[in-house]
Amino acid sequence: MVPARIRLSVADARDLAEGALRSIGYDGEEARIIADHCMDAALCGYEYSGLAKILNLPEADRFKQPRRPMKALRETDVSVALDGGNNVGMLALYYAAEAAIKKATAHGIALVTVTDAWMSGRSAYYVEMIAKAGLIAVHTAASSRLVAPPGGLKAVLGTNPIAIAVPSSRGPIVLDMGTSAFMMTEVMLRERLGEPLPEGVAIGPDGAPTRDAALARRGALLPFGDYKGFGLALMIQAFGVLAGSDLAQESDDGYLFVAFRPDLAGPADVFNARMTELIDRIKATPRQAGLDEIRIPSERAFRTRERLLREGLEIDRLVFDALVALRARSG
Repeated sequence: MVPARIRLSVADARDLAEGALRSIGYDGEEARIIADHCMDAALCGYEYSGLAKILNLPEADRFKQPRRPMKALRETDVSVALDGGNNVGMLALYYAAEAAIKKATAHGIALVTVTDAWMSGRSAYYVEMIAKAGLIAVHTAASSRLVAPPGGLKAVLGTNPIAIAVPSSRGPIVLDMGTSAFMMTEVMLRERLGEPLPEGVAIGPDGAPTRDAALARRGALLPFGDYKGFGLALMIQAFGVLAGSDLAQESDDGYLFVAFRPDLAGPADVFNARMTELIDRIKATPRQAGLDEIRIPSERAFRTRERLLREGLEIDRLVFDALVALRARSG
């Protein structure tokens, strides 16, 4: 009997990812950047945003449309508004994060926006990248209409994640959270694997609650925390409008980065040390019975990454077979 799961070394998984991406038209450097994003998600334990995400690319309507080189629409010493050229967001936002690092390092602060890009992936990837450069980062992503407002029957907002990262003596502290009750990328993976959704995260096209991933894709996701998640999503959509999203289009793409040096407010080494003290204080909090430790955001993901870098990745056999088939296609 063919096993339902398959284990790959990190090197073999990366080679498979890059090969599949080159087969659908990405050059070597583009394939490396996208593959690294997907590999990092997989290593951090987010399988739905890992290698399976590569399969979503050629199936996307935007993938079938022509892409253009990215260009700056407006630029100052501390800001740049980028036209993403209909490139996949895992490419466009990588370059945007690089621009934020360069400008904030040189001038103390940076504001970078991107429009006309799609499928940006895991926001934590970008803010961790910025925090590793010694900067504080805030990133918001307004995307296609997938989430209904409380009481609504139709999707009007994106899953609209927000990610924040700060440096510390123990490494970046990273928060990455979507404003929907479930992520569409995981809905797509569950549909691919024939698995149901949890209760209370989606409605079907008729507005009735559903656990069927295919019906949820035709209906809408729900915001987390009812009106609180909706309110946060609305403000992130406003940042998307600032970034240049065209509300007349169905996509509503709009991405924003704010990055700045901690030394604008005080000595960077003092900030890093005090952040470490804060985390140590939180982790020293008396715990309820049966709880081994209090974790901070991304701590589980970072530990998982350290372990899987040693052990390799385990992925679903259906995803592996589909990637092998994709790699075998001519580009």
